[in-house]
Amino acid sequence: MANSFQVKPGKKAKLADRDPADTSSFKSEEHARTKLAEDIVVIDKLQDRLYAEGRRSLLVVLQGMDTAGKDGTIRGVFNQTGPLGVTVTAFRQPSEEERAHDFLWRAHLAAPRRGTIGIFNRSHYEDVLVVKVRKIAPGKEIDKRYDQINAFENILTQNGTTILKFMLHISKKEQRERLQERLDDPEKHWKFNPGDLDDRKLWDDYQDAYETMLERCSTDDAPWRVIPADHKWARNAAIAGVVRETLEAMDPQYPKVTWDPKSFTVE
Repeated sequence: MANSFQVKPGKKAKLADRDPADTSSFKSEEHARTKLAEDIVVIDKLQDRLYAEGRRSLLVVLQGMDTAGKDGTIRGVFNQTGPLGVTVTAFRQPSEEERAHDFLWRAHLAAPRRGTIGIFNRSHYEDVLVVKVRKIAPGKEIDKRYDQINAFENILTQNGTTILKFMLHISKKEQRERLQERLDDPEKHWKFNPGDLDDRKLWDDYQDAYETMLERCSTDDAPWRVIPADHKWARNAAIAGVVRETLEAMDPQYPKVTWDPKSFTVE
């Protein structure tokens, strides 16, 4: 599973060739849900060991079009993980303080400390996606950012942070249905942002921006994975499987104490 959906470094990433509704990694929905339930239990146990070890960290980056399921992924994959060692950072429009620094400043501030799992709900990649599509920064400046992002992620990996990057790949048809659902259900009105319709009009531009991002920033240190996101159950199960396998490969260990437990008595 860990190598599934991966964009190979240096290769083209045609999103049109990737089916957002692909469920072929699982025998059935029931199989996927069963596997997800098993994986999140193991993730919780491995996260506890990672926290106790306190030497390395895991960064999970979630990017995708509106309604692709970033929030749903966090709830579905990490809700049972101990909150002490997990942080979630939502990257919204930069504040005045953030705009006064380089574009990676806020990402570095939010990078997970040793022993923890950090989750970016959107991320530093907004600065080569929405900033590019909306022409918020000059094209030449944006073009430099791909290499700067790669350098930033290399610094993190060289200092003990494993990076998992997931692009949640949703179809335009499925997005329409999810946006309409938010309009139809009063309990979901709070989720609807009229600005989402403006971004929807720029769908093709965003697809082009995502393809460039995937091609230029899928590296050996931090490859991108394109996760089919039309089916929420398949999306969550796929990501949980990669997270579990990655943590198992990291194999964090509880630290060994230097004293003899038998030397103490609790009265």
